[in-house]
Amino acid sequence: MVTSDKSDSGCEKPVGSSIFDLPRDILYSGLLLIGLAGFMIWDQVYWWGDRDDYSFGYLVPLFAAYVLYDRWPILSSYLFNGARPRESMAANTPGVLSRILGGVAVAGFLSSLLLYGIGALLRAVTGPQNPASLAIAAGFAGITLSTVFIISRTRADGQPMPLLNRFSFVLLFLFPALIWLLSAPLVSVLETKVRVFLLTKVTIVVFNFLDLLGYQIERQGNVLILPVGQVGVEEACSGIRSLTACLFAGSFLAAVFLDRLWKKVALVGAAMILAVITNLMRSLFLTLWAYSYGSQSINDHWHLPLFGDIGSVHDVTGFAILGVTCLGLLVLLPIFNFKLEYIEDFDETADDESTTSVEKVEKVEKADDSA
Repeated sequence: MVTSDKSDSGCEKPVGSSIFDLPRDILYSGLLLIGLAGFMIWDQVYWWGDRDDYSFGYLVPLFAAYVLYDRWPILSSYLFNGARPRESMAANTPGVLSRILGGVAVAGFLSSLLLYGIGALLRAVTGPQNPASLAIAAGFAGITLSTVFIISRTRADGQPMPLLNRFSFVLLFLFPALIWLLSAPLVSVLETKVRVFLLTKVTIVVFNFLDLLGYQIERQGNVLILPVGQVGVEEACSGIRSLTACLFAGSFLAAVFLDRLWKKVALVGAAMILAVITNLMRSLFLTLWAYSYGSQSINDHWHLPLFGDIGSVHDVTGFAILGVTCLGLLVLLPIFNFKLEYIEDFDETADDESTTSVEKVEKVEKADDSA
């Protein structure tokens, strides 16, 4: 989009919507965020390479950059015009609520910067550790969202941006700001609790299902005793790997392909449910495989005629459930974007009727004026 201002001669000259036409405070804020993101990526690369359940992190910088690139037309419309395309362009003067929220944003920026600094200091002194990475990621999220709210107080032409538009502008940065919390490991204590909880639930479900089908099976903690040996459910994975990866995939698809916040939240929730269900199916399959071929058979490698060794039964099924979950999310996308045809027709009919009514009123007014 292009706005305009007046030169000394009284003629209007165009104001571009290029990134280089933005005010310096916005450009400097962008450079600050890029620098903080670069350090955070350097910190998280260790986990992406060291732990298989976080290897999807290599895609996070690319996907975050793509989301910003894809949303640039909308972002520029806010920065240069203060509203989305075709949205009301009326600006309002900052009120008491805007000033209060601005103070809250400044406080959030300072506290997030402190949290980021603590995490960076821990990283520099002690090396890679979960609390440091989590503090850096959480601090970056707070810095990004508070900075975006602060710099959106005025447009590129100096006019104040409406408060509701500022909130909408901040929402556009939710994915690039928060996705890093998924690509960094949780604090060890919290991660252990989540893993143990998932292990226990998976064990109970698998045991009850096989026992209901009449299989000879016993349960001791998270270990299933089979006639041919025993299988620890941790060998079938607790599901935390698929959960984090599916949350990442669901968040990206929601950010790119859905246009309503409730749809985005619903798709992320669906990703969690699909991850849990597919992991239960995988655990059940591996237990049945061990029941039929021995407890060590889940570590045997599968060989295909054209591809050769494709990995162990355990690993292949793990990647398979990730693929199934992603396919399930792709199937859900058209459903979330589906619109009933008769509703659209009704809207168009209503618009025609309203237009006709307006025209009738205008004709009556003109008749009165002429009289």
